[in-house]
Amino acid sequence: MGTGKTSLVLRFVKGQFFDHQEPTVGAAFFTQILSLTEATVKFDIWDTAGQERYHSLAPMYYRGAAAAIIAYDISCKDTFRRAKKWVQELHMQGNPNLVMALVANKCDLNSEREVQNEEGQQVAQENGMFFIETSAKTSFNINELFYEIAKRLSRTHIPKPTALNLNDEKQSRTGKLLCCSG
Repeated sequence: MGTGKTSLVLRFVKGQFFDHQEPTVGAAFFTQILSLTEATVKFDIWDTAGQERYHSLAPMYYRGAAAAIIAYDISCKDTFRRAKKWVQELHMQGNPNLVMALVANKCDLNSEREVQNEEGQQVAQENGMFFIETSAKTSFNINELFYEIAKRLSRTHIPKPTALNLNDEKQSRTGKLLCCSG
């Protein structure tokens, strides 16, 4: 709660930032498309509430997810502790091929920093994640965060092309021909 998850998403999807963003109730849904050289990635983003009372709803959003962003506020050590618990939960209950990013948000508050960059890097390395510092307020590294996720998704989730021989009589007779012309 209060780590800037909604602000990260709003900055990425709409290019907006609000100094006083209302807390997310339950979850909010956003969509954005990124075109890379190797693939086009459509992000269907579920921005889940950070309040503890909504914690039990989170699994229904992340179970089928291809990627997860775990964010913490660099100026609040408690958010870092909670982020580490989210990482553990995602490892236990999430998709085993999940692309995960540990995001140290609010780096514009460097003078109030309670969590050092090295601490975040270490947790990310220990858990097979990538780490990035961001600021939704200044837009620092926001696009880089989502481009890195998109690149990793395109490497691990590109559907393999399948071939269908339209002249194969055996396929036609079994009724398994899956294309039509008209």
